[in-house]
Amino acid sequence: MQCRTTTPALTPVRAIEFFQGTLNATTEFDTARVFDTTLRDGEQSPRTSFSYEDKRDIAAVLDEMGTHVIEAGFPVNSDAEFEAVSDIAKYTDSTTCGLARVVDKDIEAAIDSGVEMIHVFVSTSDVQIEDSMHATRDQVKQRAIDSVRRVKEAGVECMFSPMDATRTDEDFLIEMVEAVTEAGTDWINVPDTCGVATPRRFYDMIQTIGEHTTARIDVHTHDDFGLATANALSGIEAGAHQAQVSVNGIGERAGNAAYEEFVMAVESVYQADTGIDTTRITELSKLVEARSDMPVPANKPVVGQNAFSHESGIHAAGVIENSDTFEPGVMTPEMVGATRELVLGKHTGVNAVRQHLVEAGFDPTESQVRAVTRKVKDRGAEKERVTASTLFEFARDIGIPTVEETEEVKA
Repeated sequence: MQCRTTTPALTPVRAIEFFQGTLNATTEFDTARVFDTTLRDGEQSPRTSFSYEDKRDIAAVLDEMGTHVIEAGFPVNSDAEFEAVSDIAKYTDSTTCGLARVVDKDIEAAIDSGVEMIHVFVSTSDVQIEDSMHATRDQVKQRAIDSVRRVKEAGVECMFSPMDATRTDEDFLIEMVEAVTEAGTDWINVPDTCGVATPRRFYDMIQTIGEHTTARIDVHTHDDFGLATANALSGIEAGAHQAQVSVNGIGERAGNAAYEEFVMAVESVYQADTGIDTTRITELSKLVEARSDMPVPANKPVVGQNAFSHESGIHAAGVIENSDTFEPGVMTPEMVGATRELVLGKHTGVNAVRQHLVEAGFDPTESQVRAVTRKVKDRGAEKERVTASTLFEFARDIGIPTVEETEEVKA
């Protein structure tokens, strides 16, 4: 384990005013709702499976954090899945959503599970209609209309998704949107199923759909080109009310827009409100990481081990003086329940070494700090980690006294 230190804790805050400068224009939108699909699309990550207990535990934290909608699963999938979805619906305050194809048995299972929202979906791109569903456009449209009507007849909030919307013929997509709107859907989710959207194109698409429906708009973006969160935010800018996200960005293939990235971008960069308790984001991330068995990369935004870590001498010196120098400023580790860390290694400078030594109880001179810094750099250059015990060893080798030893000599 690398030797680390943390900067003094600050009082947690919900938001920090955006810096004056070229990007000081936080007027795109005021609020954004969060629809979490970790337990549904997130579980569709290859080699990932959540147990009943996993789903209940993750849903409990999502609920306590104020997540607007929790897509708990696919009720028709199995008895265990049905039970998990039903219990989440029963014991959480968030709106619980169940997924269903435009198939009677799926919709009945979702209704019976007791969820407050049913998310029905059907393919609308020609490649999926023809080569996956083996159907026609007319058949797809009629199934969608019938399914929306059935959900509404049951008195349940309805969300409809034209799957693969971003690869669907635009005229047919609008035809579908208008048809399900007339059938009574409450929400239209616009899925970038295969992750091919770009922020500007997606923005235009959401605006166009908004001109053809009175339903609220939700967006679901995939990360095949690393654009999922950017596309989700672009959708909100264009007038969508809500984004579907998953914790740590897990999901089909390269995953979904990440819960933590979307929430913190809305809160900090856009200076808008999600209603989410952001101080539990790190806790939630670690829980999903453990239960999904999908490690979070060190450089993952917001929740990665390096998100608030510094090794470079210039950066560490600046952060010790004022964390805003080399961090966003509008997002602090305290806001997401994390800690800032100064890591010792090849790029470390004297300021970080001095702080480590002082926090470890040593009373070094400037020449002693420089001597330890040289040893730290040499060890780091050999690709060896500098641990707390290593630092202690360096200090003792050089003869650095502890504060207590210095006071004893003075006495």
